[in-house]
Amino acid sequence: MAKQVKSKYTDIPVKDIRNGMIVLDNKEMVTGVKIVPRNLFILDPATQNAVINNLKVVYNVIDYEFWIIAADRPVDINVYLSELQVLYNSTTDTIRRKMILEDIDKANMFMNNNVVDTEYYLLFKDKDLDRIQKRIRNLVSNLASAGLTSYQTSNEDLRMILDNFLNGGQTTTFGTVMA
Repeated sequence: MAKQVKSKYTDIPVKDIRNGMIVLDNKEMVTGVKIVPRNLFILDPATQNAVINNLKVVYNVIDYEFWIIAADRPVDINVYLSELQVLYNSTTDTIRRKMILEDIDKANMFMNNNVVDTEYYLLFKDKDLDRIQKRIRNLVSNLASAGLTSYQTSNEDLRMILDNFLNGGQTTTFGTVMA
């Protein structure tokens, strides 16, 4: 039996999320690549223009329907905060303790202000697995030639995209056993 993602905005016929693809009831698969963000504003103007022009070429060679998605993901720095606290507790040097405490304060400020990372995706849908794999390889290669790093979406990426856009940021729990 197919599991439907229920949203107050729309219903999407999601059967499963596996192997970096959203499998729909009609056997189409939605997948794509996650593009690692790159701050173009720190590059010299010639390099900025080269990246932008190369990206235009990448988009112009895509001969199928695709979606570009920018999604915010909360930043979780709890592990980093714990490591700072352990370091603070194990250090006796007052200057180092002061520097570590300043880092802890900055990290807490980030946590209290709901800091997010913006992630970028280029998604498409298709029924043919061979064509999907070829498209992903081409996208990764073409984006690399434009100076951008990318890789196939993961199951976690796709769940986060569905959560962000369909559930108002609420995490889906389908496939999870609840006590």
